[in-house]
Amino acid sequence: MPKSPPVSRYYDVQRDERGERFIAVNVSGLSLLQNPLLNKTTAFTPEERQQLGLEGLIPPHVSTFDDQKTRTYLRYLKCGTDLEKHEYLRALQDRNEVLFYAVLEDHLEEMLPIIYTPTVGEAVKSYSSNYRYPRGFTVSAHDIGRVEEMLENVSVNDVRMIVATDSSAILGIGDQGFGGMAISIGKLSLYTAAGGVGPDKTLPVELDVGTNRQDLIDDPLYLGLHEKRMSGAQYDEFLDAFVEAVAYRYPKAIIQWEDFSRGTAFHVLERFRKVIPSFNDDIQGTGAMALAGLMRAASIKGERLADQVFVVVGAGAAGIGVALAIRQGLELEGLSFEEAGARVFVVDRYGLLMEGQSDLEVQQLSFVRRKADLEGWQYAGEYPTLHEVIVNARATALLGFTGVPGLFKQADIEAMLRHTPRPIVFPLSNPSSHVEAQPEDLIRWTDGGAIVASGSPFPDIEYGGKRYPVGQGNNAFIFPGLGFGAITARAREITDGMILAAALTLAEFTAQCATQGAATQGADQPQPEPVYPPISELRELSVRIAVRVVRQAIVDGVCAERRMRNLTDDQLEAAIRARAWLPQYLPLRQAPARP
Repeated sequence: MPKSPPVSRYYDVQRDERGERFIAVNVSGLSLLQNPLLNKTTAFTPEERQQLGLEGLIPPHVSTFDDQKTRTYLRYLKCGTDLEKHEYLRALQDRNEVLFYAVLEDHLEEMLPIIYTPTVGEAVKSYSSNYRYPRGFTVSAHDIGRVEEMLENVSVNDVRMIVATDSSAILGIGDQGFGGMAISIGKLSLYTAAGGVGPDKTLPVELDVGTNRQDLIDDPLYLGLHEKRMSGAQYDEFLDAFVEAVAYRYPKAIIQWEDFSRGTAFHVLERFRKVIPSFNDDIQGTGAMALAGLMRAASIKGERLADQVFVVVGAGAAGIGVALAIRQGLELEGLSFEEAGARVFVVDRYGLLMEGQSDLEVQQLSFVRRKADLEGWQYAGEYPTLHEVIVNARATALLGFTGVPGLFKQADIEAMLRHTPRPIVFPLSNPSSHVEAQPEDLIRWTDGGAIVASGSPFPDIEYGGKRYPVGQGNNAFIFPGLGFGAITARAREITDGMILAAALTLAEFTAQCATQGAATQGADQPQPEPVYPPISELRELSVRIAVRVVRQAIVDGVCAERRMRNLTDDQLEAAIRARAWLPQYLPLRQAPARP
């Protein structure tokens, strides 16, 4: 059997005669110190310093790993703003990847909003002006015939997870051009910190097809293409070339499509999901995350998902993805396709999605209502407004994906109170400045009755002498475990069943966390009931999701990893835990000279 290629042209992970892992490197001196996957900065041992040409290039004191983490965290605390903290952590990642992930793992709950939402939105907007160090792979519209050749310049040879964006619809802030690379980098940081995917197995990708932002085109400091976005057949040809090159260079890779505009997101997903293992986190990850939160919220009410009536505001990739997931969840509880669809109402900028609207997209059609469906409704205009939909549909759950701050009004929420004493309200737009309603207002408007989750983190609300938790509906609860499970299974396709398995696991895990929290506090100190688990449990959650995803891949017939197919659940969990990458320094040795 031919020897598999090393993960990098600069090093290879091997085992010594006792079975201990070490890294054989063929770089030394400054070149070694400038490789973030290999650099230990002040923690190189005296032997490594001598053998690898590092003497005189770093301070003489040999730091322990704990000392390095302490020094790094203390410096982090001195940063004045969240964006400065983000930039500090990114610079650390560019210097010493193992130390970056060790610090992130130790302070995940504190740092997640810094490296990901909401702060990453600011990093995206300032990406060109703050550019420091090359990371990831960029292919532009001018390179359509050279993608395969360009991928050969990437130093790692065994990429398993790619996050690729064309930056056309970043969070709630729209077209950001080349700045979207910050999103790809941030997402992959969570695949490693929360999901256990080795950083040498990841590749952030920016698909620079231009921008429709004239201010970026006119900005001499903007680093992307200074031209309008590619579209149509030429755009498809460009993505075809990218996918073909990835499949050749990295045959075991999975692609997460990230932050594509509404119509394009569905088009790209359907075009490639059976060509290369891939999924769209905005559509499927958001759908799974929201479904899990809704199932948990219904349980808190002592009801089922099927007892709710849902209004989803925003008919883009995230909104339609969530509507699809809700319908799937309702069918899982025994409703027919038609019955499930009748309980989900999608509202766009014109009002309720209805037959006859001129700009309906293919993915929206199954949620379109006919006038005959609205018999008995009272509404003033051609299409029912958001408020009129809430009133006439007797909504009990309201979810927002519009990026319009303050869209949910007090009158809307009070209308929900006529149908349920505990309305479920999830203003899930990111970043926090674009949230549809402030959680504090939602609690106040409902006198503490609302069950609230937001896209970005908000503190718990103190109201009427009680504490009300604000769940963070973060896709990071889904995609790290989903991706790690798909990698472990070597899935030939990311199926709908695998994504549903991730959602169900999240809902079950949250309930377990709530039970454990209540048992810890005791009956005399009732705990607020969480919609989502603590961020501190993200790594454990990702393991649980990965196990269920692999199992579902086997059931769906897409698991190409034969060694996984006959394992029990306990054996499968043990295998996944053993495969998870941990931020630990390995001994470095000089590789033998090549003949």
